Amino acid sequence: MSARLRSVRLRSALVGPFDIEVAAGECIAITGASGSGKSLFLRLLADLDPGEGEVFLDDVERSTMPAPAWRRQVAYVAAESGWWFDTVAAHFPDLPAARALAPALDLKPELFDGLVLRLSTGEKQRLALIRSLLPGPKALLLDEPTGALDEASQAAVETLLRQHLARGCAIVLVTHQPAQAARLGQRRFVMQAGKLMPA
Repeated sequence: MSARLRSVRLRSALVGPFDIEVAAGECIAITGASGSGKSLFLRLLADLDPGEGEVFLDDVERSTMPAPAWRRQVAYVAAESGWWFDTVAAHFPDLPAARALAPALDLKPELFDGLVLRLSTGEKQRLALIRSLLPGPKALLLDEPTGALDEASQAAVETLLRQHLARGCAIVLVTHQPAQAARLGQRRFVMQAGKLMPA
């Protein structure tokens, strides 16, 4: 399998270097203690933190494309997502497509008509995932995507992620749940003091 997402000597002052390849349709799962560098690694891949090294998507180097174009194709979903407008709908340029995805994640389509401040943490988490999926990314960088969810909602998210893997999406999953890492990750790693080690 050729790499869909690949990093070469990717590093910052705090973590790395990282040399890793993720194939189309593959999920790699990363566990590790809080503060070990998992989120920093995802942010380096997403081009959100300053760093050194190279990252490639389908052999196209990240530096050759504008940052917004990169982040549409390599979508980062933070553990706590950002919300810039008062209304939920304002965050979704394609509202019909967003509403259509909602039931798959146990969300009511009416949530899009409300205010962000009325959302629960779990609703925000799933809506942020929908927001990242709508542009059709080739890779997903997920930081604790089910951390605030009950068992049924977590299962719904994992089902949706498996569907995207089947379509060729590459996923880098950070999770504190070893069982989730085992369910979704074809390969598993542990972050220890800013270094990735095979689990």
